[in-house]
Amino acid sequence: MPSSTPSTPPAVPPPAQRHRPLWPMLLALLAGFALSQAFRTVTSTLARGLQTEFGLTNADLGAFAGLFGLSFGIAQLLMGIALDKFGLRRTIVCALPLAVAGALLSALAPSYHALMLGQLLIGVGCSPAFLVCTLFVARHFPPERFAFFSGLCLGGGGLGLLFTGTPLAWVVQTWNWRIGFLVLAVLCLLAWALIYRLVHEPPSPHAPPPSQEGWGEALLRFFQLFALPHTWGIVVLGMSCYAAFLSLRGLWLGPLLMGRFDFSLVEAGNVALGVSLISLFAPGLFGRLDPGVARRRKWLGRASLALAGFFVVLAWTPWGTPSVVLILLMGLLSGYAPLQYADVRASYPAALTGRALSLFTMAMFLGVAAMQWLTGVVATWANTLGWDVYGVVLCTIAAWLALASLAFRVLPVSPLLARADATSR
Repeated sequence: MPSSTPSTPPAVPPPAQRHRPLWPMLLALLAGFALSQAFRTVTSTLARGLQTEFGLTNADLGAFAGLFGLSFGIAQLLMGIALDKFGLRRTIVCALPLAVAGALLSALAPSYHALMLGQLLIGVGCSPAFLVCTLFVARHFPPERFAFFSGLCLGGGGLGLLFTGTPLAWVVQTWNWRIGFLVLAVLCLLAWALIYRLVHEPPSPHAPPPSQEGWGEALLRFFQLFALPHTWGIVVLGMSCYAAFLSLRGLWLGPLLMGRFDFSLVEAGNVALGVSLISLFAPGLFGRLDPGVARRRKWLGRASLALAGFFVVLAWTPWGTPSVVLILLMGLLSGYAPLQYADVRASYPAALTGRALSLFTMAMFLGVAAMQWLTGVVATWANTLGWDVYGVVLCTIAAWLALASLAFRVLPVSPLLARADATSR
């Protein structure tokens, strides 16, 4: 006799475990990264308004721009550990509201010190924004396509750079710099809501289990990366390439074009917009052109040296139109950051990938902070001596890049890369 007992329906997995499409989650994370890109490049557009209202020197302006990179870079220590312990979603959802608060404080800032506090909050709040994108790609997309997809992420984040070009320049010229910060606060809040709604990490064989180690032990293991000799070359170049691009695009582009060539704020914003448009596609292009593990380091060293040469030429170009063309070419060449991330990923075993990427991101933004602070000091010094401020600033960046490129070539290479190079011969 057939059993009359009804068959048990298959169990329905809870919502968090159901398959979710990856692209909407990645796009939501990219919205947070785009706002991070916008925040780190506002100084170039807001510089004149800030100097007028608060009487800032070039050194003050460099310190203000550099504080984002400093707070962003130092926070990578904590954010890298938080990503291991709590996951991508919880980390970014808890951090990004600090950027909203910092933007609101900046919009209402009664003094330079309040403005600096706002910048500090923004830097910490944005600190996991790109790292969550790279880890999401590393865990959920094919490893051999990492350079390509991380390049797409960098290009997508360039949408934030578009806003700090002509649109933000128009907002500031029509109203004032405070409204610019207010608009950024609203956009950042919308990005947070999008991430909160859409991002739920799917299971992945490439994702490590949540870390059970304490914060002190995690920090110790993070710094143990410096015991590996090849870490130093990665860190030196990491502190230089993006710092050079961001020092130009995020700090000196507007003052250079307005001070040397008498561009209006909107005209300078148009050039910034052009650089930003190029930055949408350049990282994806370099990701697609990735020469592979064996040749990637040579490409990185040569590209860094070429970029240093462009800075020297820009320093002594006395005409506006050739300078704009050169700046656009520099924006294109600066798109090789995906190759750096791919180099980091290939230089460490899988168990160290997360903290290695975190260390590299920290190095990038500490380099941004140091270079923007240094160029501000150098600009004030050059002005005191009656020298060409912009020529001295650009040559300083070029010298930094050239030395970093040389160090990258002579410092030790990862044993993993050395084996790959030997195998390819």
